[in-house]
Amino acid sequence: MSVNLASARLWRGVPQAIAAIIAVVALAFVVPADGYYLNILMQAVTYAIAVSGLVVVLGYCGQISIAQAAFFGLGAYGVAIGMVDFHLGFFPAWLCGIGVAGILGLILGLGSLRLGGHYLAMVTISFQQILTLFLTNWLSFTHGPDGIRDIPRPSLGPISFAGGHAFLALCMVTLVIVTLAVWRLKTGRLGRAMQAVRDNELAASTCGIDVFGTKVIAFGLSAVLGGIGGGLFAGGFQYISPDQFSFGESIVLLTMALLGGVQSPFGSLVGTLVLIILPEWLRFLKQIYLAVYGAAVILIMVFLPDGLWGLMLDRVRKRAKPILGEVEKLPLLTQTGQESAEIVLEVKELAKHFGGLKALDGISLKVRRGSVHALIGPNGSGKSTFINVITGLYKPTAGQVLFAGQDITHEQPHLRNRAGLARTFQNIRVWRGMTVLENVMVGGERPGNDVAEDAALVVERALAALDFVGLRGDAHRMVGDLSYGHQRYVEIARALAATPKTLLLDEPAAGLNLTEKHELGELLRRLKGHGLTILIIDHDMKLVEQVADHITVLNFGRRIADGLPREVLNHPDVIAAYLGEPQEAAGVVA
Repeated sequence: MSVNLASARLWRGVPQAIAAIIAVVALAFVVPADGYYLNILMQAVTYAIAVSGLVVVLGYCGQISIAQAAFFGLGAYGVAIGMVDFHLGFFPAWLCGIGVAGILGLILGLGSLRLGGHYLAMVTISFQQILTLFLTNWLSFTHGPDGIRDIPRPSLGPISFAGGHAFLALCMVTLVIVTLAVWRLKTGRLGRAMQAVRDNELAASTCGIDVFGTKVIAFGLSAVLGGIGGGLFAGGFQYISPDQFSFGESIVLLTMALLGGVQSPFGSLVGTLVLIILPEWLRFLKQIYLAVYGAAVILIMVFLPDGLWGLMLDRVRKRAKPILGEVEKLPLLTQTGQESAEIVLEVKELAKHFGGLKALDGISLKVRRGSVHALIGPNGSGKSTFINVITGLYKPTAGQVLFAGQDITHEQPHLRNRAGLARTFQNIRVWRGMTVLENVMVGGERPGNDVAEDAALVVERALAALDFVGLRGDAHRMVGDLSYGHQRYVEIARALAATPKTLLLDEPAAGLNLTEKHELGELLRRLKGHGLTILIIDHDMKLVEQVADHITVLNFGRRIADGLPREVLNHPDVIAAYLGEPQEAAGVVA
């Protein structure tokens, strides 16, 4: 199956791309010779390439950028200045413009380290305004408000693109290639990482994804695509000026992406065509055509929040069928195991203070390989804080965390995951913009996993994990369409696909009904039987008693008991912590 999947992935979309290239070249040469029609199509094509950059940074990665016109302008000025002032050929000048746009995009992406949402949007707006001032006022270099005229068109060997039809063909072929590349990006490892960052950064970081690095790459790719479109724009119109790349144009590009569907390059293409061609179609309405055009755009964005392409995609998803075919079982299921004396996770005097509140106060514990170690305690005892410190979401105030003999106290969350430490969350953190299979594939793509570098094997591993939790039949569904309990199973499957050394479960039974809790208990016992090391936090004492080999009890951030389940659950301090009364009065643990 893996060979077939790999071959299918390699060639997927290639025949369609070849057919599209042939079609657009033919179309370019049958467009009426009137410059008006050529200009309309030239603008639509070059803008669509730039808008595809917004699909990457906003649609895939969820980072707001209102500076795409700036990168579009950098590509255009790279071609114009390179050819007119430095007498470079079109393609070297184009590469220079794309390179400058890409570098500045990466630098702008660095701002995403500490900023997000509207703060990041303000930074991109500022960048856009600064570049506009730069283009307008540096007369000796950019030619100022007068712009740059007589930009020559290129030739490639015996092929000349000086004619409008030929250059339009070049632009349209570039658009096809860019659209295919952006589409393939979404279905690849980096694209899934971007979508994970977009939907939930915390979950992404604990699944081995370098969140900051992914954001920077998204900004860089977006800027490069803007530069590609801008360079073609300069060659197409043979004249550019600063006002063509202003803040207003960034808003237009953003509107095009949102209108068509920002999560697909095909959507961006649709949105671009609508915004450029629709006003021309409505000119017969004379004085009111702009009002009708504006009303149409508003209605589409209000009633189709996923854009025009999103409406079509929803219908396709509803027709998707379950994925059939046998796959190899999880490597975990090929082994049996039991608790050993080896310590896989050790915590020494761990403390975490939030101001004057000591959420953790000198906690020490050891988790043995192959065991199920339960961490329990009343609400507010510090259990979730403990697991957040262990996985790197919180920085400890004091203490040390050792995993597989390595000190990971100060490691980033994604590096801890890559070392083999996987987790689920108390509040479910699945990526709702992705299918069930895509969610689990991200786990299989953890760097260091045995299948991470082979896309076909990642699919097999994800399907095997879904088989284990009983959700194979839902692989094609959007994860947000599943029940609450099944979304928890998706989290577990995602963690198992990463082939972890230790699995941390943060209240996996929370919100489940009795039937789902029983199923969860059976699943955990199966994992235990195959030797997976598990650290579980839960309030369900029946579940804990069923699966735990060892229990540690926290109260007010301190460890009050540690040992075998029966001994711990009958400890007077544990009973008092849960019931607020001595053992003699309580009799049993609730």
